[in-house]
Amino acid sequence: MFASSSQLKHWMFNNEGEIQSLRQEANERYVEEHGTKVSEEQRQAYFLTASEERHLCRHFEFVLKEFCSRFQPPMPKYVLGTALCYFKRFYINCSAMDYHPKDIMLTCVYLASKVEEFNVSINQFVGNLKGDREKFANIILTFELLLMDKLNYHLLIHNPYRPMEGLFIDLKTRFRVLENPEKLRKGAEEFLEKSLMTDVCMLFAPSQVALTAVLVSAAKEKANLDRYVTETLLKGMSPEDIKKLQVQIKSKFLIQFFLFLLLLLIFKENRSSTLSISSAFIN
Repeated sequence: MFASSSQLKHWMFNNEGEIQSLRQEANERYVEEHGTKVSEEQRQAYFLTASEERHLCRHFEFVLKEFCSRFQPPMPKYVLGTALCYFKRFYINCSAMDYHPKDIMLTCVYLASKVEEFNVSINQFVGNLKGDREKFANIILTFELLLMDKLNYHLLIHNPYRPMEGLFIDLKTRFRVLENPEKLRKGAEEFLEKSLMTDVCMLFAPSQVALTAVLVSAAKEKANLDRYVTETLLKGMSPEDIKKLQVQIKSKFLIQFFLFLLLLLIFKENRSSTLSISSAFIN
């Protein structure tokens, strides 16, 4: 249950500012540890800033997503969600200057595959990579324990895919006014896929993300789910509480979604280079 999970207790934050502060602190710790004998000018020239580290990590988040999409045998989407969550958590408290994102990225996917019971051996896993596969296997197995330690062994991830399936079952059984709820699936899955590239997994409950995905898809399909939300999901709540909750859902998630669209525009020019880099070591 998410309500009693380590995810809620230890890895959920009130806002993006908290996450950015932790990333800033990780960057400063590394610079302080390795930059004691250099001038401030040399520090600025040699070390990455927290913002530059975040750009680098976002780049490898796209590479991670591309790797999972090409993986054979086909990888379930919830493995991708878990791997990205591990990756984001790792670089909250660690610097990209200390641990190369490519090594951590591959280790996150391998660990997520094991935790989510997507059973592939290390040889099968590195078979999806180009280059020295024995070297890749050694890197992944070397970093696996380090990754688990940095995650405080909080390995169970509640992804929004399961609650989304629950919502579709609920729509079919308790809201039969809506014809063919499956028409909302494509749009909802697209929304979830986009949300994975943001920090949503550390800001909102999986059920909230799933509900927002379905509502966004319904809006695109011109399907009105207001009655489903107010009369079915929120049945028993006072009108004041319902209104307050609706405002919170709309404001928080729309802001996050538009921030994601903005980031897409920022990284659009780098997209081709991202894919070319990923293709250099992904089959």
